[in-house]
Amino acid sequence: MYLNHLTILNYRNVAECDLTFSPKINCFLGNNGMGKTNLLDAIYYLSFCKSHLNPVDNQIIKHDADFFMIQGEYVFGEQVENISCGVKRRRKKQFMRNKKEYDRLAEHIGFVPLVLVSPADNSLIDDGSEERRRFMDIVISQYDRKYLDNLMIYNSLLQNRNALLKTLEKIDDTMLEILEEKMCAVAEQIFECRQKFIESFVPVFKEFYNKISGNPTCHCGLDPQSPENTNDSDFRQNDTRQKEDVDLHYISHLQQDTKLDVQFLQTRERDKILGYTTHGIHKDDLKMTLQEFPLKNTGSQGQNKTYVTAMKLAQFVFLKNVSRKTPILLLDDLFDKLDTERVTKIVELISNDDFGQIFITDTNREHLNEILSKTQIESKIFYISEGRVE
Repeated sequence: MYLNHLTILNYRNVAECDLTFSPKINCFLGNNGMGKTNLLDAIYYLSFCKSHLNPVDNQIIKHDADFFMIQGEYVFGEQVENISCGVKRRRKKQFMRNKKEYDRLAEHIGFVPLVLVSPADNSLIDDGSEERRRFMDIVISQYDRKYLDNLMIYNSLLQNRNALLKTLEKIDDTMLEILEEKMCAVAEQIFECRQKFIESFVPVFKEFYNKISGNPTCHCGLDPQSPENTNDSDFRQNDTRQKEDVDLHYISHLQQDTKLDVQFLQTRERDKILGYTTHGIHKDDLKMTLQEFPLKNTGSQGQNKTYVTAMKLAQFVFLKNVSRKTPILLLDDLFDKLDTERVTKIVELISNDDFGQIFITDTNREHLNEILSKTQIESKIFYISEGRVE
């Protein structure tokens, strides 16, 4: 699967463009603020029905226009699919597949799997648990429609419970019990999906981190017992680098011995005082560690970027395996905060046959030359200046 053709009108600072892409590597080159990331965001929009940069559709429309439009032509083997979206100010968004509008936008999620690596990924480390739950939700929702439905049901019930807790009148506990019973039913299913996902995801994530960081225990698949690698033990003894030991743990209230319905009952009076629900899967988190300490407190800028990049590449492999489709990979400002050795490792990883279509943004032509010189893969370079693309 790949994006063959993209047409954009009035999307952020991009007034108009009509682009045909390589099925492998596509590079967007230009100075900061010229529109490179906006092009990636338009591609992201066609996969997720929303912007990665701004959740408010009206604010994405170019400031002097009344609408924006994006249209993409995708190739799935021998089949061609057209995905389009149009947003007018103060009008309902139209999202269509082959000129037929979706009844529910959720029906489209996962049809065009996509993974974005961007500087904003650092929010996974620096920000609250909401960002880390969002990471899990984005991955699982692209291959499990029932999970997305359950998530939407749970969030709706949670809003209703919180609204009831905020009322100034005497709260009817019977209403709370009904909401809690429904929340528990879907929360258990969401928890099981997240737990199963993390169990499968973490080994792949660790492998990518080891390869990118060049951990001394990672020798690119070489067997130290084979005759051609008899000096590997000497290598291990002479390598004085400290191994960067990383891990990722799923944390949830549903892991406690007490059932969630009992937790709701135990915290009900406190929740009434606070005006919101303090327990449930909406409080789930991912514990990110380096050398068994919180990554946020111990990781350097390079280690942090390596960590989140490894998470995103593992997300790519996971989606490819479960969906049987090769996701599109967007790499925004890949070279930021990474040394040459780590960038080289990433380039080597994404240049193999496991990865399909890739979009890369950068400000430096030398960086892109370095990537392209290491591959014999078909590629195109697009130059962006003040929203214009050549």
